[in-house]
Amino acid sequence: MAFWRRRNTKVERERHVKANDPDYNEKFFYADNRIKTSKYNIFTFLPMNLFEQFQRVANAYFLVLLILQLIPEISSLSPFTTIVPLVLVLVITAIKDATDDYFRYKSDQQVNNRQSQVLIRGCLQNEKWMNIHVGDIIRLENNQFVAADILLLSSSEPYGLCYIETAELDGETNLKVRQALSITSDLGDVSKLMDFDGKVICEPPNNKLDRFTGTLYWRGNRYPLDNEKMLLRGCVLRNTEWCFGLVIFAGLQTKLMQNCGRTKFKRTNIDKLMNTLVLWIFAFLICMGAILGIGNTIWESLIDTNFQVYLPWNTIQNNVVFSGFLTFWSYVIILNTVVPISLYVSVEILRLGHSYFINWDLKMYHSRTDTAAVARTTTLNEELGQVEFIFSDKTGTLTQNIMVFSKCSINGHIYGDVYDEFSQKMEITDKTACVDFSFNPLSDTRFKFYDSSLVEAVKLEDPAVQEFFRLLALCHTVMPEEKSEGHLVYQAQSPDEGALVTAARNFGFVFRARTPETITLCEMGEAVTYQLLAILDFNNVRKRMSVIVRNPEGQVKLYCKGADTIIFERLDPSNEDLMSTTSEHLSEFAGEGLRTLALAYKDLDEDYFKVWNKKLLFASTVIENREDQLDVVYEEIEQGLKLLGATAVEDKLQEGVPQTIACLGLADIKIWVLTGDKLETAMNIGYSCNMLRDDMNEVFVISGHTLVEVQQELRTAKEHILGLSRVSAAGDVEKTDAFSDDSVFEETIIAEYALVINGHSLAHALEPQLEHILLDLACLCKSVICCRVTPMQKAQVVELVKRHKRAITLAIGDGANDVSMIKTAHIGVGISGQEGMQAVLASDYSFAQFRYLQRLLLVHGRWSYFRMCNFLCYFFYKNFAFTLVHFWYGFFCGFSAQTVYDQWFITLYNIVYTSLPVLAMGLFDQDVSDQYSLRYPSLYKPGQQNLLFNKRQFFLCTLQGLGTSFLVFFIPYGAFSDIVKEDATQFSEQQVFAVTIATSLIIVVNVQIGLDTHYWAAVNHLFIWGSVTLYFAILFTVQSNGIFFIIPKNFPFVGTARNCLSEKSVWLIILLTTVVCVVPSLVVSFLRVDLFPTLTDKVRHLQQSRKKQGPQERSLRRVRRTSSRRSAYAFSHQQGYGELITSGKNMRMSVVSSACSPEREPHSSSWIENVIKSKNEVSCISDESTELKQSNRLQSTQSEPDL
Repeated sequence: MAFWRRRNTKVERERHVKANDPDYNEKFFYADNRIKTSKYNIFTFLPMNLFEQFQRVANAYFLVLLILQLIPEISSLSPFTTIVPLVLVLVITAIKDATDDYFRYKSDQQVNNRQSQVLIRGCLQNEKWMNIHVGDIIRLENNQFVAADILLLSSSEPYGLCYIETAELDGETNLKVRQALSITSDLGDVSKLMDFDGKVICEPPNNKLDRFTGTLYWRGNRYPLDNEKMLLRGCVLRNTEWCFGLVIFAGLQTKLMQNCGRTKFKRTNIDKLMNTLVLWIFAFLICMGAILGIGNTIWESLIDTNFQVYLPWNTIQNNVVFSGFLTFWSYVIILNTVVPISLYVSVEILRLGHSYFINWDLKMYHSRTDTAAVARTTTLNEELGQVEFIFSDKTGTLTQNIMVFSKCSINGHIYGDVYDEFSQKMEITDKTACVDFSFNPLSDTRFKFYDSSLVEAVKLEDPAVQEFFRLLALCHTVMPEEKSEGHLVYQAQSPDEGALVTAARNFGFVFRARTPETITLCEMGEAVTYQLLAILDFNNVRKRMSVIVRNPEGQVKLYCKGADTIIFERLDPSNEDLMSTTSEHLSEFAGEGLRTLALAYKDLDEDYFKVWNKKLLFASTVIENREDQLDVVYEEIEQGLKLLGATAVEDKLQEGVPQTIACLGLADIKIWVLTGDKLETAMNIGYSCNMLRDDMNEVFVISGHTLVEVQQELRTAKEHILGLSRVSAAGDVEKTDAFSDDSVFEETIIAEYALVINGHSLAHALEPQLEHILLDLACLCKSVICCRVTPMQKAQVVELVKRHKRAITLAIGDGANDVSMIKTAHIGVGISGQEGMQAVLASDYSFAQFRYLQRLLLVHGRWSYFRMCNFLCYFFYKNFAFTLVHFWYGFFCGFSAQTVYDQWFITLYNIVYTSLPVLAMGLFDQDVSDQYSLRYPSLYKPGQQNLLFNKRQFFLCTLQGLGTSFLVFFIPYGAFSDIVKEDATQFSEQQVFAVTIATSLIIVVNVQIGLDTHYWAAVNHLFIWGSVTLYFAILFTVQSNGIFFIIPKNFPFVGTARNCLSEKSVWLIILLTTVVCVVPSLVVSFLRVDLFPTLTDKVRHLQQSRKKQGPQERSLRRVRRTSSRRSAYAFSHQQGYGELITSGKNMRMSVVSSACSPEREPHSSSWIENVIKSKNEVSCISDESTELKQSNRLQSTQSEPDL
């Protein structure tokens, strides 16, 4: 690769692409097909990484100190004391960043090295994706990913059709159809493709997935191009043997990559706070240095002149002011340990340890897919404990992309429930026996149903039941593929339809084949061919579809299925009783979160149909308002229907999704669903996972098409919630004095509301003039669902919350369409799902199931935040206690910048004597166990409110450190002025004083961390008491006779420790200092817990009282909605498939056997997987009667006397 390759810096207004002409295309310097999600390369790593690291104020601060230490006139410490740890921190961080980026580079290479067939010099050759260029013609085969954004030229299907799955782009797994221009659809031979020299002029690269405009110029003619002619990168070719396409956009200019956003450098709130605190500490350091510098000036002018005979000034030190100036900088260097560089090394070690705890957590391991949780970054762990907003994709994240025929109502009777011998309804589990479909050799072996009475009704030839399944087998747009005799694969453009047709197949009504004029079924082993007379297609307004067929007996029948409210309006009055019964059944189905659908039919008179068919032909040929006229014709015949019953399809949620959402809701985490699915689909999933409930006061649906409409809908909804009479023209509520702040509104609103907004409405709502009212309204609602959104809109919604709400955001998804959102949020989580690995590769954390998010946040996140906050508080405390002793000593040493401690104690204090205990606390401490963290989600709230470490907590811990340093210095100072040794001599040595202070300090800070530790493990005992022991061992060693004789210059204080610590009075001073330093904080802690206990204190007490019994957790039971029905017919369905089928354009030119297979053949589906059923691993709420129903009511419960 040429690194010096010239780039086109001009703004591209339109794109010119010529097929089979690389010389022409290279003139424009279009991007190649190489993608790059990594941040660095071999040349940019060092400067970019250093720039990022020195954005930390502390690193810049230590660099300045290092420069100062290189000046001998002001430095009393060796520069190596700063050089070594600073370089160590920079190197460790750089290695970590390089490792993370290397994995991103490896994933990029894995994608770039995929193979695709490219037409080169008259033959097809395998080329790596990164070597594909704009203007190349490539060949794709079935189930292959599309390598770039290509213009479809031809395919193996008739009329240049092909089918694609766009899950990587919009999350939808239903098939979509694309069709080549008729002029190019016969370019299936390599020789013809070599002669193709068409030129495309089109729009420049952009991120609009649903729009493309261009023109093909070929053979002197112009052909318009639109999005229906394009195959975008990330799509998968389905049900099509091969296709050829012309590359229009490649690499980073493809629409998929344009939606991905840039990789951003993420820093936690604690990092940002520490930057501020370092500036504060530096200012405090300057103040202390200035005080001591001024003191030196006064000392030199008033007192030191008497000692200049013994202590003459240096040649550079020619006046008292300059002496004070030098002393100022000397004290800045000496006191710099208030923020030691070891703090940042320790923080990185803690984060690395917390990341490994996530990786090693077996409760987040998914055995079926052999997928463990992975922390792909080590810098964001504590932020997991502060999340307030979760932005979730739907398809593949909340759901499994699996539709299951669960229940049905036929002629007023419910099928699908299982009863015991006492006629009590039983819960269906893995152990429940399935219905035996062995009577049907064409059944799908993956289909499971549990009510055998329905099979018996089919076998007894119940007319209503047979007509019910006959309707399901006829009224759809599914395409069958019989790869071998009896081996059927259904390709449904709607997963709902696939589930319904599969159900009919198993109950003996097998959809076998279709042509533009016929539909062939295998009904209870007999081949039956129906003449297809008309398909009345689905659209979002009709919310139904119908087919008109003629059976072998010559009868003309209309079969219709659709939303129940729509079907009921068109029923014959004689169906009123059945409609009432079925309506009750639908309410029951909807209460279980099932997608419901009503079925009806009508017998048509032959003469009437002929007259109506003429109207249909006329309406289908008019030019103006064709769709409206067709709707009128459809409406005419879809009247007087006879009700058959209703179906209930379960859109399989991932295991534990409702429980997880409920638990996170109790933790005060707001969950917004951002999905590319249609509004009705998204709402139904919202009801399934209890984000939406019918007992909510209002569910606002924003669906305006213009900015004015959207503004009015938003204002009306907000006005409704707040109950105010006026909303200003700018969209801001004119608030009363009682509600003068939005946060007050959010906390005082007791009623529950939900907001659902469509993609086209969201585009207007994100405009600057409306974004504030959108955000205000959304934050007033319990749940928010945004549907039909593009990947870039997902990122814009996340950015909106980040920009205007001081809250931590988390985005979770499983597809490439979620990458931009994942990169934009503070924390990105990828689901290792069915839509590829793009989301995982762009994420900060990844795992296999949405339910693991509960443990990631409530356990690992909360623990990481708790541990990091306690670590920082203690670290600042111990270092202020250590460093400020020099400040007090300055008033007694003539402000000479002399240190209290010897050099070895200063060097080893942070890296040996006090490092391991604080690391043990930061790695292993826990206030409550993981079971109680999940049982009481309200424990998560202190992290959201930033209570455990903030500017106030920093001030308190530094104040405690200040007090400890004062006591550690002045208690020995006062004692030594009045006591004598056992031999009646005075304590006159400065080193004896230093050893006493140092020993007192080590004992005090280690006792303090012992008192602050909530969870004692063997490693805590080892590190705390081992550190104290190690201090004495090193102290006696460095002041021993032996080492003095070896290196006398570096160890001059021989015997000081032995002589000092052999005195009983010294140990009494140390004991007194320890007691006086520790007891006040101990008393304050005891009184706080006893008089003002927090929720954590109460739960910890509860945990300790039940420690012997152990927590008994039970899974949350599914909450059944006893509410109005929710129809969800084919909400992934697309309009236009009926016309496609009747035109015959999607039919293969092959003879279809209509004979039913006498033998049973195993069935395998390319898009349906086995239903996953397993028990929940953890529960967020206990079912025990003595436990709390909601953790946020913990303080008011009467079940626990201790609470």
